[in-house]
Amino acid sequence: MGRKYFGTDGIRGRVGDGPMQADFVLKLGRAAGRVLCPNGGTVAVGKDTRISGYLFEAALEAGFASAGVNILMLGPVPTPAIAYLTQAQRAAAGVVISASHNSFEDNGLKFFSAHGTKLDDEIEEAIEAELEKPFTTVAPHKLGRARRLDDAIGRYVEFCKGTFDESLDLRGLNVVLDCANGATYKAAPQVFTELGATVYCIGCQPDGLNINLESGSTHTGTLQRIVVERGADLGIAFDGDGDRVMMVGPDGKLFDGDDLLYVIAVDHAGRGVLTGPVVGTVMSNLGLERAFRSLDIAFERAAVGDRYVLQKLKESGGNIGGESSGHLICLDRATTGDGIVAALQVLQAVVVTGKPLGELAAPVVKLPQLMINVRVAGKPDLGAKPVRDAVALAERSLGGRGRVLLRPSGTEPVVRVMCEGELEDEVDRVCRALAADIEQVCTANAAPV
Repeated sequence: MGRKYFGTDGIRGRVGDGPMQADFVLKLGRAAGRVLCPNGGTVAVGKDTRISGYLFEAALEAGFASAGVNILMLGPVPTPAIAYLTQAQRAAAGVVISASHNSFEDNGLKFFSAHGTKLDDEIEEAIEAELEKPFTTVAPHKLGRARRLDDAIGRYVEFCKGTFDESLDLRGLNVVLDCANGATYKAAPQVFTELGATVYCIGCQPDGLNINLESGSTHTGTLQRIVVERGADLGIAFDGDGDRVMMVGPDGKLFDGDDLLYVIAVDHAGRGVLTGPVVGTVMSNLGLERAFRSLDIAFERAAVGDRYVLQKLKESGGNIGGESSGHLICLDRATTGDGIVAALQVLQAVVVTGKPLGELAAPVVKLPQLMINVRVAGKPDLGAKPVRDAVALAERSLGGRGRVLLRPSGTEPVVRVMCEGELEDEVDRVCRALAADIEQVCTANAAPV
């Protein structure tokens, strides 16, 4: 059975449209409670800083209570904090109210198992099946209760600090943090300050409407400028819910998830604690794969989405993986992608080697890569002959010196068109032509939702 509401990273949409309405979230809370806690129990619920979090927090609370499930309210905390606290508090599941790197007009819901990992497809399908049943409420004496967890942020801060080698510190390091006016705005400054760094923070004044607004890991221009102006050693940018990270060198150069994945993996290999292959995705730059190959470090690709990276890590026995977007998983430190934990792993390599980030990441020589988002209506058939023909033409145009990838977004109504090759002008020309072809085909042949 296919999933109607769940995408690659939970449920997401514009507030007031589609599934992101209070009545749906109420029903979802009841359905999830019935599936995840059939015999009662507790679910941990947290959110990011967008204003609609209040709306959906209340709806979820009522839905879970109606299913006889207790609710542990965590307030605004990073997504990985919810994964950690779900485990630490022995909750049956965790729920994140967040639309990650999207603007405040959107919101979404992500679920974690009792072990702090994303739900399997089968469980999401079971929740969707339960949604189709009539809404019922348990007997009054069986209704769930809600309580707030005191110092959720403080507990998570201590967890993050515990992932950094206790014999090391960050004294002497001047860092600029960009918290995207999102969920890391309290935790991140505390973590890096308490480990000894001198911290200057931007994007740390959320007002419910400014999450990810020209800030964070998807808009790093301001951070790059301020790092240079302040003469900082580096900058660190998180996304709205704190599971992604990008970093900036003292000269303003941006280091993305591929760069940081390389630094973490090489550090692990040098310390003899790297297990299995490093896992990237089909979007990972070919330059990353070549850099690992030169060190005889095995590298494998998963489908886009941290859940698929995690799945391949578990299948292959690996402990380090991630995406170009900065969603990095260090399974020897956390159960899910964690921007703060990943940044600390990079800084540990910087501190131990005494080398700047730019030098550590230098072996990753990226091939020119361009991705264009083509907005579509409905569900386009990317296996249709006109699409295949357009892709084949693009591949011939690259002359065997690159690759082409099409994939529908799991969170937005777009098809991502990616081309990669040796020559930047060639990649740009081929990708733009392919995107135009895909837009024309998808507009003409989109299947109804």
